[in-house]
Amino acid sequence: MQALRVGLIGDRDDGVVAHRAIPLALAMAAEATATPIEVSWIGTDTVGNGEVLNHFDALWCVPASPYRSMDGALTAIRHAREGGIPFLGTCGGFQHAVVEYARNVLGWADADHAETAPDAARPVIVPLLCGLVEVQDRVHLVPGSRIAAIYGKDAIQEGYHCRYGLGSGFSGAIAGRNLRITAVDDQDDARALELDGHPFFIATLFQHERAALNGVCPPLVEAFLQAASEMRIGKAA
Repeated sequence: MQALRVGLIGDRDDGVVAHRAIPLALAMAAEATATPIEVSWIGTDTVGNGEVLNHFDALWCVPASPYRSMDGALTAIRHAREGGIPFLGTCGGFQHAVVEYARNVLGWADADHAETAPDAARPVIVPLLCGLVEVQDRVHLVPGSRIAAIYGKDAIQEGYHCRYGLGSGFSGAIAGRNLRITAVDDQDDARALELDGHPFFIATLFQHERAALNGVCPPLVEAFLQAASEMRIGKAA
């Protein structure tokens, strides 16, 4: 079987805990699914118009924003969303998936991220009232969602390294659309999103990949690779 080509969208820095965890998580998931993989880091400033992404089977927008190129990250996310390419976003990937959807689906051209545009007229990602930096917190999974099926439970405990989350107004604007909130914390604040009708599009504010540093294969990463593998098999049939 030809190796699945997985692109990591982000600016690699081995000083970032998640960046050390992600290759381990992918290796564990590849072994669990018996799926050979080829992993490439794609700097946000090298995405350009997105042509560089055409040969990838799956894309993961990784933590550690602000990115060198916000436009590059948004182009990659849109490429995955519109092209039906399995997509995973964590932390910064979650935040930028929100900005991309707001701009290109909701039509909010002025939607922005408060980290890079603190004076934005329409910030869809804003500072959290209480920063989630190196903490564990409970997450409730929405029954019937894909993420709940993947974990096989209705509540999980996950780790964060995050200071920004969903701004007001976005949740109401996506009501009835194909992007929906599928995980919340104890205060009902959004912690994960998924796109209905897509082969695999899940973004989480928490960094589930960190489980790999403790020798645990993250269920979402395994499901991500499984979806990409099934797509590859479907195309070859």
